[in-house]
Amino acid sequence: MTETKVRVERPAVVLHTRPALEMDEEQFFQFCRINRDWRIERTAEGDLEIMPPTGGETSNRNADLTMQVGIWTRRDGTGVAFESNGGFILPNGAMRSPDASWVRRERLTNLTAEQKQRFLPLCADFVIELRSLSDPLPPLEAKMREYLENGARLGWLLDPGERKVHVYQPEEDVRILENPQKVSGDPVLQSFVLDLKPIWEPGF
Repeated sequence: MTETKVRVERPAVVLHTRPALEMDEEQFFQFCRINRDWRIERTAEGDLEIMPPTGGETSNRNADLTMQVGIWTRRDGTGVAFESNGGFILPNGAMRSPDASWVRRERLTNLTAEQKQRFLPLCADFVIELRSLSDPLPPLEAKMREYLENGARLGWLLDPGERKVHVYQPEEDVRILENPQKVSGDPVLQSFVLDLKPIWEPGF
C-alpha cells in the first residue's frame, strides 16, 4: 500500500513591527541573539517571520545539503559556503537565511572583521531553499524571486514532497525539473553537482 504524505500548511508566524517598533541593524542582530532558539527572518517591510523548528527528515536533508555544498566549496576554493543559520542583509533591507548558500570569495574581502561577525551585508551568489511538508509553496517562491532581485545568480527551491527542483536564474523563466536525480550548478558553481537521492530519500 502506497503511503500518502499529507502536507500541513503551517506558514511562519509573522510579527508586524512598524511603526510601533523600529530596529536598526545592530538592534535586530541583538534581538536575534537573545532569541537564538527561534529562527527569525525579516522582510523588506520590517515584519519579523518566526520559523517553526524542522522535523527530523528536514533536518537530515539540510545536513546533507550543507555537507555536499561544503565539500565542493573546500575543493573548489573560489567561494565560501554557509549553512541555514547564516543571515544575509539584502540590498532591499530584508534579512534572509537560506538553507544553504555560497558567496564568491572576492565579494567578502572588503568586509570588516565586525561585519563578518554580524549578518553579512549582501545577497549570496547561490542559494538553496528546502521545502518541508509544513511549508506553503507561494512564500518560498516569493523568497526565491527576492533573492534574484537582490543579486543572486542561481537559486534552487527543492521540493522533496513533489520531487521537483525549481531553478531560478536572472532574466530567465523558472525551470521546474521533475524527479531529477542530480542537478548541476554550472556555470555559477563550476563542476558542482548536487546528488538528490539523499534529499528525496532521507537516511532514516
